[in-house]
Amino acid sequence: MSVYKHARVLITGGLGFIGSNLARRLVSECAVVTLVDSLIPSYGGNLRNIADIKDRVRVNVSDVRDPFAIEYLVRDQDFLFNLAGQTSHVDSMSNPQVDLDINASAQLSILEACRRVNPGVKLVFASTRQLYGKPDYLPVDEAHPIRPVDVNGINKLAGEWYHLLYNNVHGIQACALRLTNTYGPGMRVKDARQTFLGIWVRRLIEGKPVQIFGDGMQLRDFNYVDDCVDALLMAGASDATNGKVYNLGSAEVVNLRQLAGMLVPLVPGGSLELVPFPPDRKAIDIGDYYGDFGLFSRETGWVPKVDLAEGLKRTVDYYRSEHAHYWDAGT
Repeated sequence: MSVYKHARVLITGGLGFIGSNLARRLVSECAVVTLVDSLIPSYGGNLRNIADIKDRVRVNVSDVRDPFAIEYLVRDQDFLFNLAGQTSHVDSMSNPQVDLDINASAQLSILEACRRVNPGVKLVFASTRQLYGKPDYLPVDEAHPIRPVDVNGINKLAGEWYHLLYNNVHGIQACALRLTNTYGPGMRVKDARQTFLGIWVRRLIEGKPVQIFGDGMQLRDFNYVDDCVDALLMAGASDATNGKVYNLGSAEVVNLRQLAGMLVPLVPGGSLELVPFPPDRKAIDIGDYYGDFGLFSRETGWVPKVDLAEGLKRTVDYYRSEHAHYWDAGT
């Protein structure tokens, strides 16, 4: 990680879940970190996420859809971790234009700003496993057909390919990581806009049953946020990643009943219940999914280090003490 020492690093979505954890790690590596975030309430930005490093980072409250702000911010940066995005699959279906503006149009604007004023920057784009749609086979590798089941998947794919195109045509170093279910301290928990696991944690702490849609047999893989941060940093530090897209994932695969069975005992009196799929979620559910991250592992050496049991414990412990900063629990 010596490449980041004294490097100038810009993180879009920097007050969000993954961005803030990445910022914390970069600060520990002596990087000069700038965070840009819109702090729009329906997204994930939260100043509490950087409470411990607020005096060691620069924060710019602006929107990635503002081309003038972005052109100013990308100047002289050595690395750009492009994490800002609209991540709700349901919201993308109810308001597709906003999803297009943030996940596609704004990404093109960011890349154009880099081409004009900072073509030497290295970009790492946070993409999503959702763009594969319903898998034909498991684990899903990068050669799997791409068939998004929602507007979000289509727009994230466009944003991803803009980055690869600018790498290949304009020589701007860029790569993309297709993230799987990332969880941990700082994730959005007041609703299910970003991850179902967040609302599970909230309900558990509030003394309500964890609700599992359907039969709960859907298979998933998960990455604790520290492992995701490691992957982002390794992608940014390597020239071998330029122009490529990679899956993240985990060798630890569980169904949702098993996941709830690991989570519920972490809070005394916790319980779970099976409930019918809401129609809007059932229409875009992808069934079973877990990814093959072998390509990224072979080319960078990355492997997940935090097992699911430990990651869930850390997450629940964090929100049991910090919930007042993430939702109104009525206490």
